[in-house]
Amino acid sequence: MLTIDKVFHASTVLKNIIRPTSLVKAYGDEWDCELYLKPENLQRTGSFKIRGSGYKIAMLSEEEKAKGVIACSAGNHAQGVALAASKCGISSLICLPDTAPISKIEATKGYGADVCLVEGCYDDAYKKAIELRDEKGFTFVHPFDDENVIAGQGTIGLEILNDLDNIDAVIVPVGGGGLISGVAYAIKALRPSIKVYGVQAAGAPSMYNSIKSGKIETLDSVSTIADGIAVKRPGDNTFKFISDYVDDMAVVNEDEISSAILTLIEKQKMVAEGAGAVSVAAAMFDKFPIQGKRVVSVVSGGNIDVTSLSRVIERGLIKSGRQTDLLIELLDKPGQLKDVSRIIADCGGNVTSVHHERAGTTKSVNGCYLRITMETRNYDHVQEIVDALTKEGFRIVN
Repeated sequence: MLTIDKVFHASTVLKNIIRPTSLVKAYGDEWDCELYLKPENLQRTGSFKIRGSGYKIAMLSEEEKAKGVIACSAGNHAQGVALAASKCGISSLICLPDTAPISKIEATKGYGADVCLVEGCYDDAYKKAIELRDEKGFTFVHPFDDENVIAGQGTIGLEILNDLDNIDAVIVPVGGGGLISGVAYAIKALRPSIKVYGVQAAGAPSMYNSIKSGKIETLDSVSTIADGIAVKRPGDNTFKFISDYVDDMAVVNEDEISSAILTLIEKQKMVAEGAGAVSVAAAMFDKFPIQGKRVVSVVSGGNIDVTSLSRVIERGLIKSGRQTDLLIELLDKPGQLKDVSRIIADCGGNVTSVHHERAGTTKSVNGCYLRITMETRNYDHVQEIVDALTKEGFRIVN
């Protein structure tokens, strides 16, 4: 049975396991509230998961520790279990989906765990872990649907209130629901007036759909850059906790997540993975009624795959109007490219790529297409450039 005393006990147990992550005020005009960040991306193992797994493993009996532990994960829980088990001197086996970023797989091995890669997503890794648990007698450390794990995650709620008591709302990423269950339970037990909001990726809205329909729903598939919260089916316990203690939920799309990652890098000097950035995306894109409020967004993790970071940044640039492609129809004669470049430069744009296309159907027999990629300030700046080009007789196709 989860109690607030257990959450406080977890806070004491975890003092020698976790790294303190004090709130950081977020500056900028991307949101209409006074926003603070809870930077769990700076946590040991790069994610909040060390809290729940650390407390769960610390509470095991000596017999259970002797048998070793097994877990399944999209990556972050794996590292938390691996580190916590190593600190207790016990063996760990982690089942990871083969779609997990290589960086998370290697980090899990680096913390001392054996790794079993499973074809599919998190839910497939979960099935394999249960099979091995029953076959080998390991103790299973669930990534979210376990009360000791939830109590460990609840310590984040205690720390938020200790750092900044006079807040109006807390926004939390949601996958299986363990993090928000613990945070919401702790905050509502101590300050029930504070709103707690949950955010999922639009490509993996299992808990969102379940809460809206009033019953647990299982997705056929998940697809999102927020791999840390790509869960097909929410937990039974977490579904009940969220139903009881969370005020509302929303989803954010891939472009919004990418924009949040980019904003955190540029404005806050923080690297967050997709799952960690969804709470900031919700604040940026007005998913909840937080205008003028004092709000905390939990940045739950920072273990983004560096090989995909450039693609995410580019998507964020496009979403915010910072990078734009224009397809311009013009006559195939000398001086046209020079004129286009001059107009863009006069407006303050910066051309980064040019592609000349003669093929295609244009109004004139001597027509051609010019595809321009350029750096811009925002959408208003893009429109200024489009208007200037149009004024001088160029036709913008898109």
